[in-house]
Amino acid sequence: MNRVLPAGYEISTDPERLDPALIHQWLSKDAYWALGRSREKQDLAIAGSLNFGVYDRASGSQFGYARVITDRATFAWLCDVYIAPAVRGEGLGTALTAAVRDHLAPYGLRRILLATADAHSVYAEVGFAPLEKPENWMALGEQ
Repeated sequence: MNRVLPAGYEISTDPERLDPALIHQWLSKDAYWALGRSREKQDLAIAGSLNFGVYDRASGSQFGYARVITDRATFAWLCDVYIAPAVRGEGLGTALTAAVRDHLAPYGLRRILLATADAHSVYAEVGFAPLEKPENWMALGEQ
């Protein structure tokens, strides 16, 4: 189940390529889960995470982002997956999610989790499924 990245784009985990101001703008103004997030909070999140960027090969401009919180041994949380509105519908979200999955595969993680209100089909296409026993899970903080 490998999703091919559309022609003209590339994915990188190089933190030097990230555009933190653009990522903050996207998430704090357009992502329902991060509306109003401060730039300081976003920069801390980037610094403490494994980050993935989607870039135009020709210009180097960033068009997507995903962040993973992981111990690289047993668990990962995929979050802040975002594709710029101008390029949505080209398959970049699914390709980005597949790239994250494939990047994490060598760690042999027991579980990779995520939460979504509206992109279930994107994640299902690369192997994510609803929790088998959601009643076993609990959360502390905002829900």
